[in-house]
This record gives sequence, C-alpha cells and structure tokens, in this order.
Amino acid sequence: MSKVVLITGGSSGIGKSIGEFLSEKGFKVYGTSRSPEHYTSSKFPILKLDVKDASTISSCVQSLLELEDRLDVLINNAGVGITGPIEEIPLDEMKSHFDTNFFGPLQVIKAVLPQMRKQQNGLIINVTSIAGYMGLPYRGIYSASKGALELVTEAYRMELKSFNIKMTNVAPGDFATNIAAGRFHAPIQEDSPYKVPYGNTLKLMDSHVDFGKDPKIMAEAIFKVINTPDPKIHYKVGEFIQKVSIVLKRILPDKVYEKMLLNHYKL
Repeated sequence: MSKVVLITGGSSGIGKSIGEFLSEKGFKVYGTSRSPEHYTSSKFPILKLDVKDASTISSCVQSLLELEDRLDVLINNAGVGITGPIEEIPLDEMKSHFDTNFFGPLQVIKAVLPQMRKQQNGLIINVTSIAGYMGLPYRGIYSASKGALELVTEAYRMELKSFNIKMTNVAPGDFATNIAAGRFHAPIQEDSPYKVPYGNTLKLMDSHVDFGKDPKIMAEAIFKVINTPDPKIHYKVGEFIQKVSIVLKRILPDKVYEKMLLNHYKL
C-alpha cells in the first residue's frame, strides 16, 4: 500500500520538488497552498491550507482523511524568510514570522497526531534550516524561528515515542528557490546606522540562493529519511562548508566562531 504524504507549502520551491519526487516513487502525495486554485496543473493534488489559520488546517486534514482514511507522513515544509537589522524589524513582522515558521508547524502537527495515534504509526518531518543552528547577522529572527523548531522537535520525539510516531528535522542549506522573493525584507534606510553592512549582507544572501543547489537533492534526502526505520533526530542537507560550520560551532570557542562569521559576512 502506497504511503500517504502531506506536504505543507507543496506548491513551489523545495516542497514542490519533494512532492514531485515522491510521486514518481509511488507515494500518494498531497501538497498545500493558501491558493490551491493557482496550481491546477500540479503533478499532485494541492489542498487549501494556511499555517496561520487553524480552521484551514483542520479542514485540510479532514479532507485528506476523507480521501485516504490515513496519513503516513507529514512534511512540515511551509515557511518564509525574513531579513533585516533586528533593531529595525517591526515587532508585528517578527510575530508574524514566528506564526508561520514555528507556531504554524506546531498547529499542523496537533491536527495530524490523533490520526497517527489511531494508526499507531506515523512520521513527521520538520523542514528547518542550517541557519537555525547559529545566530546569523541580519537573519537573526529567521535563525531563531528555525532553531526553535529544531529544539521543540527534540522534546516532541520523546513525548510521542510510546505511540510509535516518529519525528525528525531536516535542515537544508541554500537551494535555488524563490524564497528570497517571498521573504520580508526590512528596508535599507538611508539614515540607518546599518545601511552599508546590511545592504552588503543582503546581496551576499541573495547570491547564495541564486547559486544554490538543485532542490531535488533535498527531495532525495527526504525520500531516504522516509525509508529509514528509525530516523535520526537531526539531518543536514547542503554544501560541505555549510554542514562543517555546524561542527565548528560545537568545537570552537564562541568568540572564535563569531569572528569567523564576521569575516564571512565582511562585517
């Protein structure tokens, strides 16, 4: 029997690549979007879901269960980016960001757990970010939201263990997607003390995405995780240097690591 997979944010970028790859492998894939009517030509069904709207989450899960009567894998992929000097990002934008990247995935998890508990099995994959392992300049709020999801997964795994429900994180590095176009950019203000360093860092971040890896690599990694009987807690998918940076953070003195980041971003 083909496994049933739900991918939030499955209409574009990494989510779309994962959905297409898993569909080719024989999975029954359902993606989600706030505006599914825009994706009628998708290679797999797109259901309506907004991770910031609990009613759409409940309706989506209910619709899926009416179609399939089970859910084997949830891939919490929906997310947004945010950049800017922390001092200059409006508080409402910070809260909105966490609603999407942190509280949103938690709400989707809560919606699928009763069914997975009923089945006595299930797998939840939270797509986080290598940026969630460190506080990056002018990406601090994004790092914080992804880091929070990484940590809450560690706790959730232990709470779900007795129900045979598994949970893991997959943290991508930079991939060639449209995330830069969709993220919130604090404007570069002419009178801002951060004008020059923030502007330069923004160009560097955008270039990383523009020359990022093919998101199919992420899809292949997710496929391997799904087929792993006992998934690890954390997976990292990206350039060698990006994965090494996490190891260096663990072994280097804090100020040495901070200096390394400052040199990288030319700050």
